[in-house]
Amino acid sequence: MADPGACYLEFRGVSKSFPGVRALEDVTFGVREGSVHALVGENGAGKSTLLKVLSGVYRPDAGALLLAGQPQTFRGAAEALHAGVAVIYQELHLVPPLSVAENLYLGHLPSRLGWVRGRRLQEDARARLAALGEAIDPRATVGSLSIGQRQMVEIAKALARDARVIAFDEPTSSLSSREADRLFDVMRRLRDDGRVILYVSHRLEEVFGVCDAATVLRDGRHIRTFPTLEGVDRDGLVRAMVGRSISDVFHHEPCPPGAVALEVEGLMGPGLARPASFTLREGEVVGCFGLVGAGRTELVRLIYGAARATTGTVKVGGRPVRIRGPRDAIRAGLVACPEDRKKEGIIPIRSVLENLNLSRRRHLSTLGFIINERRERASARRQVEQLSIKTPSLAQRIMNLSGGNQQKVVLARWLGGQVKVLLLDEPTRGIDVGAKSEIYAIIHDLARRGVAVLVVSSELPEVLGISDRLLVMREGAIAAALERGEATAEKVLSLALPVAPEPKREASA
Repeated sequence: MADPGACYLEFRGVSKSFPGVRALEDVTFGVREGSVHALVGENGAGKSTLLKVLSGVYRPDAGALLLAGQPQTFRGAAEALHAGVAVIYQELHLVPPLSVAENLYLGHLPSRLGWVRGRRLQEDARARLAALGEAIDPRATVGSLSIGQRQMVEIAKALARDARVIAFDEPTSSLSSREADRLFDVMRRLRDDGRVILYVSHRLEEVFGVCDAATVLRDGRHIRTFPTLEGVDRDGLVRAMVGRSISDVFHHEPCPPGAVALEVEGLMGPGLARPASFTLREGEVVGCFGLVGAGRTELVRLIYGAARATTGTVKVGGRPVRIRGPRDAIRAGLVACPEDRKKEGIIPIRSVLENLNLSRRRHLSTLGFIINERRERASARRQVEQLSIKTPSLAQRIMNLSGGNQQKVVLARWLGGQVKVLLLDEPTRGIDVGAKSEIYAIIHDLARRGVAVLVVSSELPEVLGISDRLLVMREGAIAAALERGEATAEKVLSLALPVAPEPKREASA
């Protein structure tokens, strides 16, 4: 562990418990000034809880938080911010209808005699943004900005409060590669300015690319701090995170494909530039890759009826299916796990038991309409055990589970049903490497049972690692279909990149 005497930010014996859950237990480590320090661990390791202790959202049950050697007791986020601590969460805390300038200085607007000094507000906001290399109009509403621009507004907002400690929670989960690179440049500049940067990410390539040191949490405990990442390899970090080595994270085992399970022909609708046609066979895992805006999610939504197709046909098991909504798709054996797990995949305030049985109730009911609690509980216990879902009890609200365990619950719904085709949109987004490995194992187990699986992902190593075939999308259309043996990273990326328009030829005289 780094020398605590040289650390600006320190956690000393921090513990925090919730009903039925020990989230943090005696966590102790320090972070130096002028460094980018990674905080890594599996889902449920305690990273988010620790950030909420840092930001004043939670008060620890035991232990202390120190800044420059001075113990701090924050009674809320406002006090933490006043002390120079800012946490930029995955879900940004901005007010979309207000302007960029108003968001930057919300709570401390420049004023005179009770009136906001509008010109001063605009000038200060423009200067803050320019210091980050951004030319965002301070008069624009935050709601009109891209996710990457909103993140820069959050950083500028922290700097407007002179934050010395800035923590990032999964900041690149919704960013394009270009936006992520801009973010990393800003983080390096903040580090060089002597600030303390705490960086939480499941993407280990980012940790090694931008971080100077790393602390590993597991099951709420401090496992190890690497004061430098020089000489540390990916497997060593993963071993510390999950307590074991994951040599083959993807678990790919090709199996002979069966009959055509899904046939999409000339499908057209919102988000697509050209009609889409492809097939999925029983026991086959097909990856779908594309850059942001390529139309991957839009294609999935059209297939299972979340968006209305204008033309085209969908066949399941060789039979045309009229899909007017997800209910029609489910009845045909075509199911999906959506990209936005929290908004479309789970009911956060309901229990694990209810979320597990959400789509299977008709199969477990008595006479087809009477809820059978005994059957539902027995089925839920089997799914929890089969998928190693970590939960204190079936009564636990699913919102209190880690992202990886929430995703397992969503997948578990379909394990006992008559599923023929499974569409997965970003199934491992925001999930640690250990949980990813478990999700991949579930996907391949479903394929071995004869389920046809389509996996949409923005992570190129993921689709290359788990797929038997690969669809590449570009600018709202399927650009190519590749067999596993011919799908190299270079070839897939070149197919996914937009094609530059041919220059116009001047008419000859």
